[in-house]
Amino acid sequence: MPQRPLTLFSLISLASPQAAAWRVDLEDPATTLALLKLNAVVGVTGHFDAQGKLNSMGVQCALCHSTVDDSFAPGIGHRLDGWPNRDLNVGAIIAMAPNLQPVANLLGVNVATVKKVLNSWGPGKYDAELNVDGKAMRPDGKSAAVLIPPAFGLAGVGNHTWSGSRPSIPYWNAYVAVTQMHGSGTFIDKRLDVASNPVALKTKLGEARGTPDKVTSKLAALEYYQLSLPAPTPASGSFDREAATRGQQLFEGKAKCSTCHVPPLFTEPGWNLHTPAEMGIDDFQAKRSPGEQAYRTAPLRGLFTHSKGGFYHDGRFATLNDVVEHYNEHLRLGLSAQEKAALVEYLKSL
Repeated sequence: MPQRPLTLFSLISLASPQAAAWRVDLEDPATTLALLKLNAVVGVTGHFDAQGKLNSMGVQCALCHSTVDDSFAPGIGHRLDGWPNRDLNVGAIIAMAPNLQPVANLLGVNVATVKKVLNSWGPGKYDAELNVDGKAMRPDGKSAAVLIPPAFGLAGVGNHTWSGSRPSIPYWNAYVAVTQMHGSGTFIDKRLDVASNPVALKTKLGEARGTPDKVTSKLAALEYYQLSLPAPTPASGSFDREAATRGQQLFEGKAKCSTCHVPPLFTEPGWNLHTPAEMGIDDFQAKRSPGEQAYRTAPLRGLFTHSKGGFYHDGRFATLNDVVEHYNEHLRLGLSAQEKAALVEYLKSL
């Protein structure tokens, strides 16, 4: 991807040698306003009047699905579109809203409970189905929020998020734009308005028709842009090439990984969903999806971007070693310690 102007999570365009000597007070609201006027904050848009007064603000897809490369300082650098923002604590930000009573009313709880739920998400996670089924916690007591997924490397890939039956990019873009970001537009999926989804049933979420519709006309162009985002390449020296070569042989042989993660897509061409039993995990998140209650075979390109937050939909596996060990036990692969290590190096190379 070509480099974009440096932004402050970006900061501002930095072109001179003297820039490193600048001192900017990021706690000063005036700095925030200046950055918004420069369109230098990834994922946030400020609307100003003729006198330069901020009238309103809005968020973009980039808020969660882009980050920066830290090339100038932590949180300051060139944009990386499609990368999941695993530093952003969306729940904590929403919990600071001055009036959460409408959310509490929607969920049928008090404001204190809403704040507790939001603060349980943690960095890099979001629960886009809380306003559908009202399930804030998993049966094990952990947060029901899932990791923000990558938005890169989706060309040729079916089912574009963690679970099934919502297979397309336009579906999720419309869903998020209308039901999460509260844009004025149309989203239709009447499968959501059922008894098992009491919040969606109450609000008739499955047939939202905002006037004017400012969303539908944007879906095609947005899909094309997302499909144009390639998965990033791991940095040189970030993995052992010799071990990765051995790991590839295991991936395509003894470890059986390529049975589902078919190269070069690294997911199944066609129907790429699996039951929780096949994957050896619980079915909580799969059951939140309408229709097919299954998990997607996630494509593996750019796995190194998952280093923050972990792996699988909820980050339950902290490292690739943990993922390999899970399948080694679940599928009874009989991999040795050396083979598991080589397989991890191959996954790091993708």
